[in-house]
Amino acid sequence: MPTQVSRINELIERDWAEYELKPSKDATDGEWCRRVFLDVIGRTPTVDEARSFMASKEDDKRLALVKKLLYSDDYTEEFARNWTTVWTNLLIGRTGGTANNSMINREGMQKYLRDSFARGKPYDRMVDDLITATGTTAPGDPDFNGATNFLIDKVNQEDATLATSATTRVFLGLQVQCAQCHKHPFNEWEQETYWQMNAFFRQVKAFPRRMRAETGANAELADQDFASRRRRDFEEAEIYFESRNGLMQVAWPVFVDGAEIGRSGLVNVVNRRQELSKLIQKSPFLDQTIANRMWAHFLGYGFTSPVDDLGPHNIPSNPELLEYLGSEFRTAQYDLRELMKWIVLSKPYALSSRQTKANESDDPLQGVAPRFSHFYIRQMQPEQLYESLLVNTEAASRGTYEEQERRKSRWLQQFNRAFGTDEGGESTDFNGTIPQVLMMFNGEMIQEATKANGGSVISQLVASGGTPRDKVNKLFFAGLSRPPSSQETRMAMGLIQSQGDLGEGLRDLWWVILNSNEFIFNH
Repeated sequence: MPTQVSRINELIERDWAEYELKPSKDATDGEWCRRVFLDVIGRTPTVDEARSFMASKEDDKRLALVKKLLYSDDYTEEFARNWTTVWTNLLIGRTGGTANNSMINREGMQKYLRDSFARGKPYDRMVDDLITATGTTAPGDPDFNGATNFLIDKVNQEDATLATSATTRVFLGLQVQCAQCHKHPFNEWEQETYWQMNAFFRQVKAFPRRMRAETGANAELADQDFASRRRRDFEEAEIYFESRNGLMQVAWPVFVDGAEIGRSGLVNVVNRRQELSKLIQKSPFLDQTIANRMWAHFLGYGFTSPVDDLGPHNIPSNPELLEYLGSEFRTAQYDLRELMKWIVLSKPYALSSRQTKANESDDPLQGVAPRFSHFYIRQMQPEQLYESLLVNTEAASRGTYEEQERRKSRWLQQFNRAFGTDEGGESTDFNGTIPQVLMMFNGEMIQEATKANGGSVISQLVASGGTPRDKVNKLFFAGLSRPPSSQETRMAMGLIQSQGDLGEGLRDLWWVILNSNEFIFNH
């Protein structure tokens, strides 16, 4: 077991003692197996995967499974697909590249991320790629660079304000956009701080290019010399912003920690984005932001709320652990798989989601800081549900990767809603709302999963050997990664008998399982 896991447990247990909390008991093997599949590769385990893990008698079987999911060639494609989804949503949103006037090529963004995760590219190199990228956005173009899709829609609008806020928020966990028009209301960021960071993005422009019929939108992100607007001076290329009292102020590129770079606007003298990337990679905010983000992915909550606000006004719930994870991640040369391994093997990740009297006060929904004394229940993300349904209909390999992603994107559109904010935000109707309920009741994927003919899972199950009880057991493992209890078995057998037809009975049972809270939640 990695030494980092022991240190995580030590710091978490110290926190429990300080707040007089006792952790819940450990999750069962089935519960833990299911959550690690969902969080690492984005889907529930198959029947064979769940049964194999639960049947294993090895002392280190959890470590073995984690290594398999992270490092085995058998799961490389699914690992890359899941984290491509996570980071595509983070960098350009669930609706990024779907609007007619967008220069983002969603497939280009996904290709860059998929290649990066499949090859294990270190996180600091990914950050550098995304901040400094030049080239075109569409796959197949001679100058294609998928990393350009992060900034392509953000640099031309309103003097690159979207590029400024997105870069600092995503990679540094700093909400400097709040200081765009006035002093930040909660910390020391001055209005000047925002515009000093904004000055790093004045040497880059996005240019639309001819639409490619086979790949969609295409645009180019390019560096270009920048001169002062008032004096047309390239050597002292300042920018101007209006202060709250109406006076015009001047700013040059200065990092949030006060580090300055050259003031020239000539790219061959000072490439401001490259200098910004170097400063970000030196900053401890880089390490702690990704550690906080990854902890939140696996545990449901980060050490701060929101997860991308690490300013001095927002003290982390466990600052020593956050600092430790960031430091160890840097020491591990920014290997994301290593950071994931430490977290999923830790004690808080292994706890049951059932609260007890001794930790019922640990409830972030009541506005208190999370202490991770039990696993916080959370709903599957829509992408996780989609992939899990694909596995359970045995349709995961239909078509090329690009075709599969297009189908998934079309399916997700029923839940996505974009809304106008300074950060280009969006939301999803996938939180128990009517569209989700209707989809789970009688949507196309549920109908496909539960049909009893045409080579479906149910028809295959009916034709296979074994008793009706065996078939019930398999459906529970497929949906819930566990065998049914004796009471559930009796109820399931009663349902099948009441139908008078094995196929119809199994079909109804499968529909019930897929519509249960136990299926839809990560617990």
